[in-house]
Amino acid sequence: MFYWLFFEKLFRYYSPFRVFQYSTFRTGMATLTAMLLSIALGPWLIARLCAFQIGQHIREDGPQSHHKKAGTPTMGGLLICVSIIVPTLLWSDLRDPAVWVALAGLVSFGAVGFLDDYTKIRNKRNLGLTVRWKLALEVLAALLIGVLLLAMNARGVYSTSMNVPFDKNFKPDLLISAWLHNPWTYPLAFSAFFAFLMLVLVGASNAVNLTDGLDGLAIGLMVIAAGAMTALSYLSGHADFARYLELSRTPGASELTIFCGAMTGASLGFLWYNAHPAEVFMGDVGSLALGGGLGVVAVLLKQEILLLFIGGVFVIEAMSVILQVVSFKTRGKRIFKMAPLHHHFEQIGWQESKIIARFWIVGLILALFALTTLKLR
Repeated sequence: MFYWLFFEKLFRYYSPFRVFQYSTFRTGMATLTAMLLSIALGPWLIARLCAFQIGQHIREDGPQSHHKKAGTPTMGGLLICVSIIVPTLLWSDLRDPAVWVALAGLVSFGAVGFLDDYTKIRNKRNLGLTVRWKLALEVLAALLIGVLLLAMNARGVYSTSMNVPFDKNFKPDLLISAWLHNPWTYPLAFSAFFAFLMLVLVGASNAVNLTDGLDGLAIGLMVIAAGAMTALSYLSGHADFARYLELSRTPGASELTIFCGAMTGASLGFLWYNAHPAEVFMGDVGSLALGGGLGVVAVLLKQEILLLFIGGVFVIEAMSVILQVVSFKTRGKRIFKMAPLHHHFEQIGWQESKIIARFWIVGLILALFALTTLKLR
């Protein structure tokens, strides 16, 4: 909105307003706005959650040290979502469809998380939507994003190819058979596209959700991941940098920088209250929204593979759960003392603050490595 108002309408009357044309300025302002909005609204939201008795229910088989956290206000992810949406609407060029697709990903997955949190609160136990219903709703959200992406593809503002780390010439395209105008291959091509999209988006949202088990752990990692995505989207949207790094130029990537900056700022602001000992938890409405938003940005930037490194700790946490379940069902034995992985380290005696700090360090190393691969191509 500010881009349209100050640059396109008022710039002719006051030349300093030219600064609003630069995505770097608007990204910085969006980040600052999101952080300040999150910090400013935090006390009010925490008070309202306490007034409505919206407290966290601890799972019975969880670590004993977590039972003292029962009753801590949850659903703080509402604050995160508002702190991302408002600055994005204020500082981005709203004519760019990529911005709306990113917001759609954030809101749709956040809505699934809201239903899950509401069910837990209504039932007064740590069991929300059934796995089948939750997965079905997440798949539906991913299908919505897929339809929007195909609409962008039809307009020529989105490509279904993707970048591959370490190989600048290999750019696989899931819709290549459809582009060959062979009607017989259309079902297979579009099925592959949607299947891959669901894997990325549903996987990313649930990976963040599974990591959200210690005070500040998931939101601190989101600061790192969203910050890396901010840098990546800026490089992809800048003609000179994209050419130098031999990245596929992504239309609208510069505006995605503003969305990513808002995610970074909102996460920083929420960390103010979620740091150990947490005053509020984000709940599924926050973790699923952040994971979905992160996944959609990776798809829009055609960096789905690089997301595995940028969100490396999220991936490791999700894999620990998968390995634990598979091992127990096939061999009757557990690999870890408890899954996700952060609970395993709790069980072997690590302090919560030490686990959080060390996971943040690993997340930062993986994010920096991901950005390094842009040149190692």
